[in-house]
Parts: sequence; structure tokens; C-alpha cells
Amino acid sequence: MLNIREIAALLLVTATLAGCASGLSGSTYTRDQARQVEDVRMATVENVRTVQIEGSKSPVGTVAGTIAGGVAGSNVGGGKGSSVGAVLGAVAGGVVGSAIEEGATRQSALEITVRFEDGKLIAVTQAGEEKFQPGDKVRVLTGSGVTRISH
Repeated sequence: MLNIREIAALLLVTATLAGCASGLSGSTYTRDQARQVEDVRMATVENVRTVQIEGSKSPVGTVAGTIAGGVAGSNVGGGKGSSVGAVLGAVAGGVVGSAIEEGATRQSALEITVRFEDGKLIAVTQAGEEKFQPGDKVRVLTGSGVTRISH
């Protein structure tokens, strides 16, 4: 049987791995996006703002937290107290597990506003290490329902 520390470590690893499942940077492509045509337009960066992309809200954190909370709660009291503790622990664990997953998978990103030569403005939010400054000449790539900005 797993002890509380082992369950907590398992929950943390699971939430962390869930955050690695997909990337939202301008340089990350899915397998389906590879070898697909993208429209490319040149634009000038007007504004850059730091934003947060919310973390994932999959059942992974909730389920892991529910299991951990149920196990921990069942160790409280004896008889009916143990059953009540398991139920309360499972509910609390599910809420906490979901919050841990969302927090662990949240990431900083940039909202980049660009102006095309025809005067049209758009904003694209993307994660990543690439830095942008107002006045930068950039490429706006659009395809497969995804728009990204790169130098």
C-alpha cells in the first residue's frame, strides 16, 4: 500500500507530465501540423504583453487527488469514522488535486499585437522563449487553424 508521501509524489509527477503533453509556443508543432502549408504574412510588432495561459483541467489531477485523499482520510478514526474520513478525504483530495494540476501546468506567455502592411491589427497569444519588441519585423504563420508569430 502506498503511503501519503508516495501518493503525493505520484500526484505531482502526474500533474507535471500532464503539463508536458502539448506545447503552446510559436516553435512547437503537432504531428498533424508538420509538412502542411502555412500562409506567411509579414507584420510589425505593435505591442507585447505578458499573460498567463491557464493550466490543464483534465481528470488526472482530480482522480489522483481523490485517491490520495481517500486513502489519507481512511486512516482517520476507526469503523464509521474511517468511512466518513475516506469520503471527506476523497472530496477534498479531488479539489486539491485539480488545483495542483491546474497550477502545475499553467504557463507564462506573450500576447503579441502586430500590424500588417494593410493596417489590419491582430493579436496572437503564444508561449515560448522567443522575445519580441515593438517595431520588430515578424512573420505571421497561419495554417491548420493555428496562428503563430516568429522572427
